[in-house]
Amino acid sequence: MDIYIKPNEKIAITGRKIVYLKEIGEIWIPEQSTACIENLVIFEIPEDTEKTYLISVMDIIKAITLKFPDATINNVGEMDILVEYKQKKQSQNKLWLYTKIASIAIILFSGASTSIMSFHSDAQIPKIFQNYYYIFFGEYNDMPLILAIPYTIGLGVGIILFFNHFSKIYVTKDPTPIEIEMTTYEKETNTSIIDALNRKQKSGDSS
Repeated sequence: MDIYIKPNEKIAITGRKIVYLKEIGEIWIPEQSTACIENLVIFEIPEDTEKTYLISVMDIIKAITLKFPDATINNVGEMDILVEYKQKKQSQNKLWLYTKIASIAIILFSGASTSIMSFHSDAQIPKIFQNYYYIFFGEYNDMPLILAIPYTIGLGVGIILFFNHFSKIYVTKDPTPIEIEMTTYEKETNTSIIDALNRKQKSGDSS
């Protein structure tokens, strides 16, 4: 019997300590139902502490082989799976959530505005506008609004187009730069956790 498994990189378990095969990822058995193997126990949470555990694909293969000795197991997914264990589902505090959103928005706005002003100061944008105004109109103007206002509008529109959405309105269906960075950060974080847990397991085995 051929069994194909595609484990996910990370899963979350809440309230119970048993991890079943069907929760780890996708399963496919050619011309046969997967019901016979979905509820196979792969891992049991050893502690009551909320923490992240590591399951190797070898643990999955061993568990399947014990029940189906003649099975041929093909892994087409991750080699290591992170199991994030929580004792109970955490209720979301909306006041705390909105406070965090407001704080992050203020920090980002302050940082972005400071960066833009610093760039304008270094590049002497006001002086450039004055020179442009003199070239086209033949007179000096300390604050040429005819150039400053379109530039300001264009700067805002450019930021919206770069980040791909405004509020809940998306310009395109492509992921935004922030979403790409968050995905990259999450993958690198998971990789670091996996490496750390692997080193911990190896040091524990060697001792």
